[in-house]
Amino acid sequence: MTDSPTNDTSEAPVGRRTVLIATGASAAALAVAAAAPVAATSTPVADRADAAPAAAAVCTLTKEMTEGPYYLDGQLVRADVTEGKAGAPLKLVLTVVDDDTCVPISNALVEIWHCDALGEYSGFVGNNGHSEPDDGTFLRGGVLTNTSGVANITTVYPGWYRGRCVHIHVKVHTGVTLTSDGSFTGGQELHTGQLFCNETITTAIAKVSPYSTNKVTRTTLAQDSIYDDGGASSGLLTLTALGSTASSGYTGTLTLGVETS
Repeated sequence: MTDSPTNDTSEAPVGRRTVLIATGASAAALAVAAAAPVAATSTPVADRADAAPAAAAVCTLTKEMTEGPYYLDGQLVRADVTEGKAGAPLKLVLTVVDDDTCVPISNALVEIWHCDALGEYSGFVGNNGHSEPDDGTFLRGGVLTNTSGVANITTVYPGWYRGRCVHIHVKVHTGVTLTSDGSFTGGQELHTGQLFCNETITTAIAKVSPYSTNKVTRTTLAQDSIYDDGGASSGLLTLTALGSTASSGYTGTLTLGVETS
């Protein structure tokens, strides 16, 4: 395909106050870094916006980001959302904490959704993303956080479509009810945001199949209308290679702080 969704480009603040806690050393200070691999990150520590002293985790306020036009209610609760979609593996390790106390929040549902390597969202495949929602569920779903506030989700590295950089949408809910069909209902939505990927790594990913068949001109982080160059405080993942090549995939870590009151 050469054209994909085009109307996920406007920024509309959601209006709830949330925070993102820096990953890496700060997460270690919160005693949750054990859930994330300790390895070289995608950028030097001295240059990372998420670098912080281990002795003092700082809660950094940040605005929420637009939900976009491709959200679907009631998606599946599952740790693996790939459904056989081709792409470099991406293992997300997302930790949810209370912004006032920095204490991890257990049993919070962390939900993600994003496009595939060719820029298509499930439920909106074809017609440049403007078709009526279908029954597709690939690259959508979420899991409950464990007692350390950690949600582990397996997906693939996102592709891109016209007008947006590579990104993953995320929501955090509490108090949800799990349903017999594997989905969820109810609860309180605490956070709506987006996760972003290091531009150097995305450039490497774009050279391998199936991403190399996506001929849409890619919008970079610097060109994106929503990402504000705020590093981890704006959703930039810390990416750790799973192997020696881009196609081997990455682990992506970030700690999300949310306002619970």
